[in-house]
Amino acid sequence: MHRSSVVVYVASVFVFAASSSALSADAIFADGFDYHDFPVDPILDGGAPANAPALFGVTGAPSGGPCLADPQIGTLFPNNWLRPRFTWVPAGAENLFELRVTAPNQGRALLVYTTASSWTMPANIWSALSQHTVDRAITLTVRGATYAGGSLTSGPEAGSSGAVRIAPVAAQGAIVYWTSAGADTLLRGFRIGDETLKDIVRPADAGAGCVGCHTATPDGTWVGFSAGEGGGAGLGLLSADGQALTPSFISSSAQTLMARPDQDAPAFSAQHWTSGDRIALTMYQSNIIWTDLEAASAAQGAGWGVLARSGESTNAASASFAHTSDTVLYVSTPDPVSTGVTVTNGDIHVVPYNNRAGGTPNTVVATQDNEYYPAFSPDDRYIVYNRAPNGTSSYNNAQAEVYVAPAAGGQPVRIAANDPSACTGQTSPGVTNSWPRWSPAASDDAGRRFYWVTFLSTRAGGPTQIYVAPVVDTGGTLTTYPALYPWNQGAADASHTPAWEDFAIPF
Repeated sequence: MHRSSVVVYVASVFVFAASSSALSADAIFADGFDYHDFPVDPILDGGAPANAPALFGVTGAPSGGPCLADPQIGTLFPNNWLRPRFTWVPAGAENLFELRVTAPNQGRALLVYTTASSWTMPANIWSALSQHTVDRAITLTVRGATYAGGSLTSGPEAGSSGAVRIAPVAAQGAIVYWTSAGADTLLRGFRIGDETLKDIVRPADAGAGCVGCHTATPDGTWVGFSAGEGGGAGLGLLSADGQALTPSFISSSAQTLMARPDQDAPAFSAQHWTSGDRIALTMYQSNIIWTDLEAASAAQGAGWGVLARSGESTNAASASFAHTSDTVLYVSTPDPVSTGVTVTNGDIHVVPYNNRAGGTPNTVVATQDNEYYPAFSPDDRYIVYNRAPNGTSSYNNAQAEVYVAPAAGGQPVRIAANDPSACTGQTSPGVTNSWPRWSPAASDDAGRRFYWVTFLSTRAGGPTQIYVAPVVDTGGTLTTYPALYPWNQGAADASHTPAWEDFAIPF
């Protein structure tokens, strides 16, 4: 009788917990746990048999099970990330799977049984978990088995297992990327946390055969891009809301200047984005040039000019502004430059903007490798960039990897997000980790500064896709984490050259 009463009591606690998952952290349940955000009963998904929990109720083999490809073990989610999708690679003939999710402050495990090789967490569970289980290890375990005729013919076999965490901060802004969606090419984007995508600019909107190498204006209202193919590209500027509106402040002289060919990779600065001083930097004939978008004259020196790099005779590529100073970051190379960004022997330099006059460059990163595609962090403390073997092209380079270096000088850090899940068999170099860009803001919590970086990669084995890398600064020491995959992008679409800014994407 005593044992029976205990069983009834525990069951009543679980029923209570199922309707009370939103209680505050100081409301402790009778079992001693803070939260019961996971459902009482296992979730049966994708045609899993009703007896799946019983079939997996044995220890089984300690290895040989599925490989969890996403999320990667050890990663860090921003707390506003879209609800996680768990994807694994079956081993052998496995066709029935168990996903187990546990956390030290959760009173029970989340158990999922499915015949599919992926499962997406319901929004209500993710919303509760991302609020309640922050800065704690959330352990993921996936097991697989072969099911036939109502029973298991092999397994269950343990596969990937390990912890992920949720950061106490959000990742801000929106990512806009170039994609070949079916037969079309366009700029497409999403705000962090959104599952739907928004078409931003199509080539027809710009009257060009191609649009790309894009970024946001400092107010997020407009998208600047290269409009056209290769050396024929001009400077385009259209609204970020998908309506393809043109800014009213662009003068007729500026329109003439923007239409010149061989202008690539525009960049903007908040320090030069007010009425009377709206400036676009572009690459032009292997130089960095400024263009006054409100120019009264198209003459050189009035409406546009070359930013001087005193004492430097090399070519320039991939120029962009700092955020907290009037400094321009770029790639210096002795070799020819293609489309303003493609180099074979690059070093990373900075030069003062100096009211359009330029100045004397300084070297920031220079090794025996090819360094390219640099960008300042939102607080200008760090520079993210690509590295590949010297003498190899930066364009679509399978050997590319992402590094972060202190802007003031110091040892570069190869970020952990370069590496796919080891159990997939994919390794880096070899998966084209390229075109890194920071999120538009860093966030502080408990002595840590949280940054986020987006980049592209071919690690999924199909078309190029966009990924996100968490980077955390603790008193000058960087901790980097495995990549996150925004699963809202089309898996069959090639996704390239992401920009992460405060794009004013409406949803």
